[in-house]
Amino acid sequence: DFSDIPVVIPEFLAGNLSSGLKMYVVESKGGAIACMLLSLFFLGTWPAIMTLLERRGRLPQHTYLDYTITNLLAAVIIAFTIGEIGDSNAESPNFLTQLSQIQDNWPSVLFAVAGGIVLSIGNLSAQYAWAFVGLSVVQVVTASMAVVIGTTLNYFLDDKINNAAILFPGVGCFFIAVCLGSAVHTSNAADGRKKLENLPDDCREESGKSPRNGHTSAVPVEKAEFGTALFLLELEKRRSIKHRLDRWYQYLQAFGKSILIGLAITFFAGVNFSLFSPAFNLATNDQWHLLKAGVPHLTVYTAFFYFSVACFTIALILNITFLYRPVLNVPKTTFSAYLRDWDGRGWAFLAGLLCGFGNGLQFMGGQAAGYAAADAVQAFPLVCTFWGILILGEYRKSSRKTYILLASMLFMFIVAVAVLMASSGHRKQQ
Repeated sequence: DFSDIPVVIPEFLAGNLSSGLKMYVVESKGGAIACMLLSLFFLGTWPAIMTLLERRGRLPQHTYLDYTITNLLAAVIIAFTIGEIGDSNAESPNFLTQLSQIQDNWPSVLFAVAGGIVLSIGNLSAQYAWAFVGLSVVQVVTASMAVVIGTTLNYFLDDKINNAAILFPGVGCFFIAVCLGSAVHTSNAADGRKKLENLPDDCREESGKSPRNGHTSAVPVEKAEFGTALFLLELEKRRSIKHRLDRWYQYLQAFGKSILIGLAITFFAGVNFSLFSPAFNLATNDQWHLLKAGVPHLTVYTAFFYFSVACFTIALILNITFLYRPVLNVPKTTFSAYLRDWDGRGWAFLAGLLCGFGNGLQFMGGQAAGYAAADAVQAFPLVCTFWGILILGEYRKSSRKTYILLASMLFMFIVAVAVLMASSGHRKQQ
């Protein structure tokens, strides 16, 4: 019983905490928006960390296994702290009490598990897509797809508690951002091809013959400036996910193929991202009335625990498989090699914690203000783009057309987020 232990709740989580009466939940609209904003920062930072590790040559299987461990840890921390605050009763059981009631609430548990599965597949797909089309574009397209599809589903699942006249124009803005994101990538890829075509022969590092003069160049590429052709070559040389190129002329050919591969993976990830929030919504609110009379709905904390366990399980199975049967030309490795690989492990652990706490805060805010409005955290590509430009050197020395499209995409994203948050409603607590 934790009811006698003094607990300090940060002001931004202030909702309706009745210590000794019921478990803690965020109920105020202001507290929900604060959760969303903090979630937005966390969810926008962890992909940049994962991308940086891949660009430094760390195998994605190793990084994702580390990430998924701490991602589950975040859910466990939330469940055993906030989920245990206050007394447990029939209407609002705490985490441990509800964990023992799986025989009664298994339909809701299955929805939470399904949400965790599609999110895990989406995250894993996005990790490979980052290598082909860049962090900024992948995050904008997948997040916008999640809003266009997921927010529409959540609006109807939440019994239309959000203002439709505000909500759906915001969804439309996200859809426009998807189109602009694709245009940004196409323009930036064209800029890259132009840089490579104009690279002098004596600066090319290749493993075979030059298509121009037939001789081999062995000039090393070191400390290349962001945005230059040498930077593109150096990046391809170091990263762990290759574009299946061994020679200079294959590099130019692979540019076109990588666009198709990257966008295909991106849209697949976007479909998965669009389904996890509605599944979680069904897990916590039972809109389809699958629970027996008198059985309490899953709390956010219990649902998030099952959700994260499913994420962890799928990620573990897939990534251990990818150790021995890699995809997209990633080198083969072993589980023992993974255990010995400590280069960048701390950063991967941090990425998992940020993602875990970010998802938890999103769901806490969504339970209070409606999951359709909580999808505003899909604005995290704004944070991703900031890190992508600042740390990863994306869009350096690009054309004016690319910069105009990039600015338009980000502006449309900001408008969409503001409109979506303005549509926040208030769920009647049970």
